[in-house]
Amino acid sequence: MTSEAPEPLPDWVRPPPHGFAAEDLDRLPGLPMHAELIDGSLVFFAPQTAIHSCAVSLFQSALDRAVPKDLLVVSRMTVILDEDQRPEPDVMVIRASGWKGWDQTYFRTRDVVLAIEIVSRDTRSRDRKRKPLLYAEAGIPHFWRAETETGELIVHVYDLDPITEAYALTSVRQSRLKLAIPFDVDIDLTEIHRL
Repeated sequence: MTSEAPEPLPDWVRPPPHGFAAEDLDRLPGLPMHAELIDGSLVFFAPQTAIHSCAVSLFQSALDRAVPKDLLVVSRMTVILDEDQRPEPDVMVIRASGWKGWDQTYFRTRDVVLAIEIVSRDTRSRDRKRKPLLYAEAGIPHFWRAETETGELIVHVYDLDPITEAYALTSVRQSRLKLAIPFDVDIDLTEIHRL
């Protein structure tokens, strides 16, 4: 009986002494798709579930119809918050001025108006606790957290309090997400079952 030696790990698996930097995500060869950087550590995603994929599609299409001309909707791209923070929100609304071209791999904090995280089983702690804290500290003015555990789409809407530099929960929406801030939007959340 012969046993095969395990394949050697790529060099990038071993972080540098002070952790990875945001720019490293563009330089590491063979990095898995949709890797993000949280607190200087690489984070990878489990396979996406169907409900997660449908929620991303629903938000992307509804927001595409709603955003003013000076804003754009993007999904599954990273945002550089600081030197060792480069998370990948599921959906973002960005200022059109932040779009630099088709080869762009990230946006800057100043470009982001709204970050949306759709909570998955493997991302619960990051999406509910760590990422909102990071987005608020970076000054992203609006954050939505979408929950799907019940099979329904429930959206928690947060706005940044400039005094405390923390998010304040402004509403929780289950069947319809109708808001005037940061722009007029009306999303039938039950549409997720028709995608």
